[in-house]
Amino acid sequence: MLKRRHYIVLGLVVVLTLIILNLPVQTTARLKQGINSIFLPLLGLTSSSEKLAGAAMDHVLPRGELVRQNDLLNRENQRLRLLLIEHEEITRENSQLRQQLSWQRRQPWRMKLANVALRDPANWWRTIQIDLGSRDGLSNNLPVITPEGLVGRISMVTLTHSQVLLVGDPNCRVAARVANVARDTGVVQGSGPLETDLVDLIYLSKTAQLKPGQPVVTSGEGGVFPKDIPIGRIVDSRRMDYGMSTMARVKLGVNLNALEQVWVLFLDQ
Repeated sequence: MLKRRHYIVLGLVVVLTLIILNLPVQTTARLKQGINSIFLPLLGLTSSSEKLAGAAMDHVLPRGELVRQNDLLNRENQRLRLLLIEHEEITRENSQLRQQLSWQRRQPWRMKLANVALRDPANWWRTIQIDLGSRDGLSNNLPVITPEGLVGRISMVTLTHSQVLLVGDPNCRVAARVANVARDTGVVQGSGPLETDLVDLIYLSKTAQLKPGQPVVTSGEGGVFPKDIPIGRIVDSRRMDYGMSTMARVKLGVNLNALEQVWVLFLDQ
């Protein structure tokens, strides 16, 4: 049995329905438009949310696929890094070669460029091997230099390679001159097995006018090295033989531990 309030509500609904049905057409249309303006945005928002959720689900990748793509990206990144390193190395080598060739054109001697192929493991900074030999016209005692200065001389030649005795080896003495007003002369020899960048300049006059920083070059005496090849610079000096002579330490202009390319001089051609 329906309660009284239910009859009242039902009656109101019936009355409201009859009123709406008897309203003019224009009033009914406006009423529908108002109802739509309230509920349609809510319905549209629900539809858009469903579409966004569906699109997001379409773009979610399985973990295995993400791992595979990440691995591919890492490999591509490593490949590009290697290409960049190779490009930088080629650029450096080309720049170095251009500088070497430009310097070579300004020299009065005929020269050949050689690559350092090997160092003597037993005496690693006193000798090196280069990739030129007798088939390239090399012979013993040819001077070896770089744009920075004197390296040494050829001491042994095979068909395809040669050994270079470096400045500072006991068997590679060099007649030298200090580039000062007095033009003091002496002989360059090794400073010791642990001194890789220093040599001794001995047999200098007791009145030698030496100062730190003065350039030392080859004097041209001895018949092996032409004159005015840079050797290094004076570091310091001291009296020797009870004050009868002077000895100086010279810092080499060439880093003998970092040689990659050298020039061989052909003085008789």
